[in-house]
Amino acid sequence: MITSMTGFAAVSGEVPGGRFALELRTVNHRYLEFQTRMPEDLRSLEQSMRELVAASLTRGKVDCRITFSPIATRDSLTPNEDALAALIETQKQILKKFDAGRLSVWEIMHAPGVMSAEALGTDAAKQVLMALFKNAIVELNATRQREGDKLAALIFQRLDGIEVLVKQVTPLIPEMVAAYQEKLALKLTEAMAGSASDERLKQEVVLFASRIDVSEELNRLTAHISEVRRVVKSGGAVGKRLDFLMQELNREANTLGSKSVSTESTKVAVELKVLIEQMREQIQNIE
Repeated sequence: MITSMTGFAAVSGEVPGGRFALELRTVNHRYLEFQTRMPEDLRSLEQSMRELVAASLTRGKVDCRITFSPIATRDSLTPNEDALAALIETQKQILKKFDAGRLSVWEIMHAPGVMSAEALGTDAAKQVLMALFKNAIVELNATRQREGDKLAALIFQRLDGIEVLVKQVTPLIPEMVAAYQEKLALKLTEAMAGSASDERLKQEVVLFASRIDVSEELNRLTAHISEVRRVVKSGGAVGKRLDFLMQELNREANTLGSKSVSTESTKVAVELKVLIEQMREQIQNIE
């Protein structure tokens, strides 16, 4: 099973005095990057969270957002006397030197450390938060895997389309050689005012057939298609390998286009490149 680097998870849980809400978002990235936004009282948990992420994900930019909503209780609305006294003294010193307005009740309540914050910093609250974080990672991986299933289906669909195009272009080569031989024989006959030399005609046809021969490119396309299918089915962190295979497919499609001498084969080469580009865009999101 392949995994997308795009995912989202949201969990929440209550602790005495408040409620945690935790969100995890991931997007594609060359490496694994973890960023958090959380209350400073919880910052000591960041390293443990980072280790849990590294144990579950290999690539992607992970954004973690944690908010704490206190529940208004008698205890939570009781100010910290030491912090309140320090705030009052600081306000007095400022008012002596500056013509400033006094703090409102709302501003005082929201000053750092004034209101009770025991529910946020206790070991019990941190344990609850870490349990929520583990649940969020499980949910995140589930969404990434579901998205990966969709990407796999899209890739297989595009591979089916490429196989159809390869089958279409294969019989075109003998037809183009035969058409060229007939056209060349007519031109040589006209130029020589009689029958064309069989030896000269054979030489020119052989050179033309060699120049437009794409059997090797078609064989490599077929081999790359099989390898892409195998890699997708094997699962795991295969995004970089699939990206390399897209480069190889695109190289063969370019060569096919450069050797084209008919509108039919040119059209096939263009359609091949379109399908390959569509796969490549989606593969950028695979872990």
